[in-house]
Amino acid sequence: MPTQFIAEVSSNHHCDLDRCFEFIDTAARIGCDAVKFQLFKIDQLFAPEILTKSETHRKRKDWELPSAFLPELAKRSHDQGIKFACTPFYLDAVAELEPHVDFYKVASYELLWDDLIRACARTRKPLILSTGMATLPEIQHAVDTARDAGCTELTLLHCISGYPTPPHECNLAAIETLRAAYGCEVGWSDHSVSPAVLYRAIYSWGASTVEFHMDLEGAGEEFATGHCWLPAQMQAVIDTIEIGQTADGNGDKQSAPSELADRDWRADPEDGLRPLRKLRADWTPN
Repeated sequence: MPTQFIAEVSSNHHCDLDRCFEFIDTAARIGCDAVKFQLFKIDQLFAPEILTKSETHRKRKDWELPSAFLPELAKRSHDQGIKFACTPFYLDAVAELEPHVDFYKVASYELLWDDLIRACARTRKPLILSTGMATLPEIQHAVDTARDAGCTELTLLHCISGYPTPPHECNLAAIETLRAAYGCEVGWSDHSVSPAVLYRAIYSWGASTVEFHMDLEGAGEEFATGHCWLPAQMQAVIDTIEIGQTADGNGDKQSAPSELADRDWRADPEDGLRPLRKLRADWTPN
């Protein structure tokens, strides 16, 4: 099955509906299968002790996605032929998103929050769990929680929650570790912005899904951190991967259409000369 690409808008939308639409349109244009937003409220994301002390965290209120955008974002995504998803960061967000999203994604930082995982799983919609920073026992607990709550379509994303992630820390072999341990689809949530890492994740480790943070032009709130792809960068990767995946074929060993004309130009088994004897007598140069 071809790798699924999810464009993560994160907090690069500027709370501007038209900019959100541009993200959706761009994701569809460059070949993504889905676009994903985040629904959070700062006073339900950070503890009051942190907000009281940190103006930096308080200012993230400006990054909140208005809930009123959700129906329009879902419609725009579906009109563009791609899926719409969102990460809930507070419990009520799960119900707010349910009429609109095609799947839920729980972020690495919320992987320990059983109630959030249960709420997503109980909707019976597909669920993606990101596993950055997590140990196998923590992931096992999250998987068990999701499945016990009714999740039947689960994907895990191996992830390194370093922004950006150095390629030598990506540990892509963990994709197979997760697949073997939990028997579900496993992909890669990228923070490396490295085409080589994506190619390796897909071709060497069979990542079924690739999620990546996208910005439009470098003006998004998170672009300066260094973990966001620009559209042209990712389109080049997706185009290359799609071409590569068409080369897999069906595994049957038989002559390909492009080589049929050369079959009779093989060495004849009797004298070792080209072409086969049956062609020699009647052959004339073009």
